[in-house]
Amino acid sequence: MNAVQTYRYLQPSALRAAGLDLQTCGGPAANPRFFAGFLTAPAASAAGLLAVAEVARTRYHQPVNPASLDPVVTGSRGRLRFESFSGCCGVYARMDVLPAGLDGEISGHGTTNVDVNPPLREALARVGGIEPLHVAVGPDDLTVSTMDGSVVERKVPLPGRWLRGFAEVHVLTAGFEPRAEIAAAEAAAFLRRLPAATDRSVLWAVPAGRTLRLTSRPVPGAVCLAGAGRLAALRGVLRHARTLRVYGPAARAGSPAVPSTWELDTGALRLSLTLSPEPYRGLSGEGAALAALAGDDVVDDAELVGALLNWDPTVDVAALADAAALPDERVRAALAQLGTAGRVGYDVADGAYFHRVMPYDAGRAERDNPRLVGARALVERGAVERDGENATVRTDAETYRVRRHPDGAYSCSCRWWARHRGQRGPCRHALAVSMVAAPVGALS
Repeated sequence: MNAVQTYRYLQPSALRAAGLDLQTCGGPAANPRFFAGFLTAPAASAAGLLAVAEVARTRYHQPVNPASLDPVVTGSRGRLRFESFSGCCGVYARMDVLPAGLDGEISGHGTTNVDVNPPLREALARVGGIEPLHVAVGPDDLTVSTMDGSVVERKVPLPGRWLRGFAEVHVLTAGFEPRAEIAAAEAAAFLRRLPAATDRSVLWAVPAGRTLRLTSRPVPGAVCLAGAGRLAALRGVLRHARTLRVYGPAARAGSPAVPSTWELDTGALRLSLTLSPEPYRGLSGEGAALAALAGDDVVDDAELVGALLNWDPTVDVAALADAAALPDERVRAALAQLGTAGRVGYDVADGAYFHRVMPYDAGRAERDNPRLVGARALVERGAVERDGENATVRTDAETYRVRRHPDGAYSCSCRWWARHRGQRGPCRHALAVSMVAAPVGALS
């Protein structure tokens, strides 16, 4: 389902004599300016922005014509973050321009879309050398009240999958740990050895000395690499990078395919790609955020915690807990709830959440999730019959048995669970049972 948003830009983004002028739309003020100054790594920044824009235009599974969606940009204290999802929602790209990459002042904060049009892409591709690059993110005048004669108006289909993708990816990556770090030279050699872009196999990368080796089976310490060709967007920044870091959940022999994050660090900026567990799977359908969406008891906590977010580049959970007078675990649950509305993201390098505000209403992710809608309908109809730790769920056509295991995970007799075995979140029957009795976070 697409939500058509009207993006208004005062003029097209362009590379001018004075520097890179990125036009934005929306935000806390009409056409806000987040930053005016120099990017200290011009070539790397240009390559990183091109990579994020290219991911937004690409469908890695069943490729079709470019989508030409505009990346999301967030300005906060000392950071600029550019984010996008691929057309198939199987790749999440983010470029974080760090304090070392900015020679200027963040003059505002907020989240909006940045216009990366074809002429700008061509200009960015020509950026080189070591001279600082001046950037004005948004127009110079924040007081513009009319756009007569100078407005560039574009209607762009903004997929609902992007919201669901933002809701899912922060929950998934919050469970990642650093698994490997290799120098740029070894990273370049590793990327050259990867299968062709058309290869859809699920591989595993294992630390081996100063590099990574590929294997077809998971082993302890391995990182999943599904559809290795999806890492192609890293290549433009590789020559500027110092290290490649890889993040993912813990793996063991027999582990199923899981998501992973691959990050290049230049010192001035970080470019990361988060890959879905398999090339045909979009991150928007992983079901990791369902527990946060289902829990009525965290809504009030999320409202309180959300009011305390103040655009810091990283969210300090302990400080939030003190300010809100809540335990750390309730603050984390509230942040997961806020993430379903796009209000927070997660940075694996910092191991912390960050604040942003997406142009979606807070209930959109919940309304657009068919499993959650189905689960609420089952609860409202009284379809759940508890039996100790287990339950029976009766629908019009079938009766299902839901079991809660000692580790807190659920299983169900339905076809969804038989197919996915809990790897894409709970089925609607297990979700309904959790709404009746289980604490938030117990789902698997």
